[in-house]
Amino acid sequence: MPDYMYLLESRLSPEQRAVLLRVQELARAQDSNVYLAGGAVRDLISGMPLRDLDFTVEGNPVRMVRELEKGGARVVVEDERLRHYELIFAGDVDGSISAARDEVYARPGAKPEVRWSTIMEDLRRRDFSINAVAISLNPASRGLLLDPTNGLADLERREVRALSIHAFTNQPIRLLRALRFSARMGFKMEPRTQEWFDLAIERGLHDTMDKREIGKEVMDVGREENAAAILKLWESNNLLGVIHPKLQRKRPDYEGLSRLAKAREGFVAAGLRVRLAIPTVYYTFRKLGPRAGTVLKNLNVPAIEAAKVLHLPAEAKKLLQVLRGGKTKLARDAYQVISQTPTELLAFMDADFRNAKAAAKVRNYLQKWRPMRLSAPVAELESLGVARGPKFDKILEQFFDLQLRGKVRSPEDVTKRLKQLAGIKDEPKKKLKEEKKKRGTALEAAGAKRAAKATEAKTAGAANAADAKSEGKATASAPSRAAKPPAARKHAKRAKPAVRSKGKKRARR
Repeated sequence: MPDYMYLLESRLSPEQRAVLLRVQELARAQDSNVYLAGGAVRDLISGMPLRDLDFTVEGNPVRMVRELEKGGARVVVEDERLRHYELIFAGDVDGSISAARDEVYARPGAKPEVRWSTIMEDLRRRDFSINAVAISLNPASRGLLLDPTNGLADLERREVRALSIHAFTNQPIRLLRALRFSARMGFKMEPRTQEWFDLAIERGLHDTMDKREIGKEVMDVGREENAAAILKLWESNNLLGVIHPKLQRKRPDYEGLSRLAKAREGFVAAGLRVRLAIPTVYYTFRKLGPRAGTVLKNLNVPAIEAAKVLHLPAEAKKLLQVLRGGKTKLARDAYQVISQTPTELLAFMDADFRNAKAAAKVRNYLQKWRPMRLSAPVAELESLGVARGPKFDKILEQFFDLQLRGKVRSPEDVTKRLKQLAGIKDEPKKKLKEEKKKRGTALEAAGAKRAAKATEAKTAGAANAADAKSEGKATASAPSRAAKPPAARKHAKRAKPAVRSKGKKRARR
């Protein structure tokens, strides 16, 4: 059986892991059972990127949400009736926390009665089997996969399967949602689900969709990586008209969406996450012209988000003028402007205006300036004895400014500039010369001492060798002189001349 916790933790970003650990801590402190459910588990099993962390709690999660807010989380959508909270957690992590619930329908298509329930009942009441999966985060069952509707098999078959014959009748918005999941994951509808889908379209259930739910679905499309593919699938099934009657004929701006997706790639490559919901919605309704504001209002899109959509072109134009002007001529000024601008606005400007000068500055920010800022010489500054604090941070900022001005080009420059900024002075050259001279004198003295010792050792060795030689000669000559007495030596001298050759003796005779 797969180790889902190991698989999960290996796929999460550091920020997502921190959120996961924090939610588990809060659940234990409040004696609540918590589960990672829905899309995150589906994407984990299917090998897709984990974008959102959706948690389901058996009980009321409001206390947990308030504690998360104290830690930096921000609530985006709050539904007290369903106890559902969509958040941006600390670390810029998207997700939600909901109470486990069941929905009971008095008859197909009626409004459901909400009852608080266990996780298993919550999974069974969901829309499709691929979303009805969860992983336990509780100490006694941590890592256990919950799959009461056999969604794992549908993921392997790459199929979208509805959990009830009344799935589309009870919630017609699932017609749009089924196509969205099919386009996103490259799946097809399970045959029986496809029959129910076609029957619902034939009965005109798409015309009964709730406007608020349509607006939420449109905003969800904006968070997809391939929004154009989803909109095209809606169009091929004649469902764009449910958003607005003229949208089916005028169609979204697919070329703009394509340019937006291309612009997004640069930010993703630089390690930045881009939320493109606002630009995507803009391109979806762009061809409707002035009617776009009315459409957004009818779809109950939150006023803040609707205003961002309508004012997006004007904001992008202002940004373009700044990046083209003299105020951002210097790299440090351009960096300050770009680093403080939302990434979605930068991506939209790049996609919609396509100005070479502005695009070059954004590209420098992504590929050069930002990596330079992230690789600040923290360790080098600490090694110089500078303690962390306001002064430490100020030195790093000043050093980065020097880098942007091209004043740091080699590793030697790094140390030199850091010392200058920290006020660390090098020792005077005079002292350095004196120290070098002292070291040289000491080395000479040590060398002379070693040479003297070597000479002394050599002299002693020669004397010892001479003594040994003389002793050897004395030892060798003593026995020969003692063996021959003086008389014998004289006799030998006399006898020596008498020795003659035989030839000479014959001649004398």
